[in-house]
Order: sequence, then structure tokens, then C-alpha cells
Amino acid sequence: MDFKLYTVDRNKRTALVDYISEALRACGCRLLFSPDPGTAPYRFTFELPDGERMGIVAYAFFANRKETINRPQNEHRFQVKYGTDDKLEHEIWQDPYGLYTTLFLGIDPERGTFVGADPNLHNPTRFFKSIEYKDRHSSEILTTGWHAWERDRRNDSSAPVEILVGGTSMSFLNYVKFEREAKGEAQGHRQLLAEKPQLWTTLSSNFDTQNISSPDPARLHQLSEEFQLSETEVLDLIASARRLKMAVRGWVAEEHLVRRLNRVDGVSSCQRIDAEGQPDVRLLYRGVPLVVECKNVLRKTTAEGLARMDFQRTRASKSDPCSRYYSICEFDIVAACLHAVEEQWTFRFAIPMNLDIHPKCPTKLSNNVKIDDRWLDQATQALDQAARLKN
Repeated sequence: MDFKLYTVDRNKRTALVDYISEALRACGCRLLFSPDPGTAPYRFTFELPDGERMGIVAYAFFANRKETINRPQNEHRFQVKYGTDDKLEHEIWQDPYGLYTTLFLGIDPERGTFVGADPNLHNPTRFFKSIEYKDRHSSEILTTGWHAWERDRRNDSSAPVEILVGGTSMSFLNYVKFEREAKGEAQGHRQLLAEKPQLWTTLSSNFDTQNISSPDPARLHQLSEEFQLSETEVLDLIASARRLKMAVRGWVAEEHLVRRLNRVDGVSSCQRIDAEGQPDVRLLYRGVPLVVECKNVLRKTTAEGLARMDFQRTRASKSDPCSRYYSICEFDIVAACLHAVEEQWTFRFAIPMNLDIHPKCPTKLSNNVKIDDRWLDQATQALDQAARLKN
């Protein structure tokens, strides 16, 4: 495996490896490979009760409820740290072939619970940071065995919205399956998936798999031995994982948006823009070129029932914290996909000049967005407004 390994205290960390091992066994799994507790992150391979083979790479840390000076008394947390506090950013590894699922979690052996954070959202990560949650979340985990919630960021409204999930040992296998399915999802869909496990197998199979790349022969042989599968079966798994990753709901939202815009009278040559750092859709509307940014809303609505959107990039440039936020001139229209709330591929539309400006970055748009009456149901209205501004 090609991820960075860290030497940790074997005696202290054995409890983490034991928890994962026992949780997998409690879920009916047969362990094929267990790691040395003195080397993190922890790699496991195992066989499910139905015979499926899976692997995980777990960035696991201790979670607890320990009173700390200047911290709330009802707070639980896990501290993310391996090695020394070197102030550097460390990569959270993800398997390019999709055979291993990465977990980023805190484990509380005393309570028998775990809390998982989104590995993508924390990649890269600094060590010696903490992820907090409340007594009520811990109680809900113990009561129901599985719980998902929006991390409390009231003291930092500029931080990206993050969905945490938690469970007991009996739900650990479901957690692994959840992280496999939720990889790369927007936070609204991450919460939707956590709340509705029946959606985990709702995938589109209409994808081209002819150009799926394969591991080199040595790597393929290693995977074959470790998963105790034939090389053909390993390749089949890779193909399946690729289709899974391609079916993330962000991509599906853009596809539904393109289809909707193509039905609008006056729209021509509407297509997705498959380029990093660019808007999502390019089109001509009555001869005027326009670009559209598509964003998924969050699962949780406001007290008034309005959908919310965390309108920012995942990361900012180290030299410019405001680069996390979008400029008013980066696109002509914003399309908010309401699937995480309505569970239908519906959209609302707004032009950037009608949205709020960020309170600390005056050349940028606010990241805290409510889908209120400034957002239009009809794409034609937004296209007309954007085209007039272009002319």
C-alpha cells in the first residue's frame, strides 16, 4: 500500500484496533488481515457474511468526554494526531481503485461508540486538531445505534458545513458501507444517505466502463492474494467501484440540470464543463453565452423551512483565506439543486448580483445562503436576467 505510515504507541492504540476487529466480527465478518496497532493508519481486509470481500484504511483516534479548561462541559471530542505537531498538512489516503474504503473516525471504547468525519473534507489534514460533538449526539448514538448530524460551527460561521455520523459496534459494517457510498458526496447528500440507508444501492448503471484503468500486474497480484480473489474478480470489483464513484450525486445533479436547461426555449449547445475550478455548465441562450454554477443544498433546513446552501470551496489558498469563496463574476447563474431536501431533482436559480456579499471578504459572495424569494423556480427568468446583464 502506498499511503504514509506513522509510528504510534502500540500499548495505547491496541484498544482502537481491538474495537474495529471486534465490531467487524460482531457484524458477522471474517477477518482476513488485521494490522499492527503500533503503525497507523490501520488496514483491515475482511469477508462479509454474504461472501463479499472488503478492505478499510482507518485513520482512527480516541474519542472521549473529558472536561477541559475553556471548553463546554457537555462536549465530547477526538483529537486528530499522529506523531509530532509538525504544523504540516498530511494526506488522507484514498484508494484510486476503490477496493479499500477510507475511514476518518474517533472511537470511544468505554461507551462502545464511534464518530466518523468525512475523509475528503479533512484531506489534507493537520494533526493535533480536534473534532467535537455534544452529549446529545452521544446519547442518540447509544439510544438508536446510528445517528447523523450537522457539526456545530456556531463559533465559526465561515467553516465548511460538515456532517458527522456515529454508531455502536453493531452498526460498524453499515458505517463502512456508508463511507464507501458517500465518498465525494456534498454534505447535504452525505446526510441524506446517512438518514436513508435504502438509497445506498440506488446507482445508475448507464456509464461507459470501457476505459477503466487497471492496476499494474504486480499490484493486481498483491490485491488478488490479499482479498483471496482471482485477478479477474479483482478487476470486476474495480469496475464496480468506478461506476460507484462516477455516480456521485454531484455529477447526477449537473446531468439533470443540463437536461432541464436543454428543454428551455432559446437554449442551445448546453453542456457540462468537466474542468477543475470552472463553472459546471456552459450554454447559449438566445445567442448570449452564459455559464452556470450548480450546487447541492444541505439536508437540514432553516426554522422557516428554507433550504440552505454552503456556498464555498472546500479549501482556500494559504496566502488568501478569501479564495475559499466565490466571486460575483465567476458565473452568470447559480443553480441550487434541492435533492437533499426534496429527494427530487428540482432546482432554483439566482443571478450572483442578487445574493449577499461575504461580511469579511467584500469582493466575494457569502457562504451562508438561504434559498429564499430571491431564487427563481423558472430557469427562463434567471436566463433572461443574466442575458440582459451580458448585453
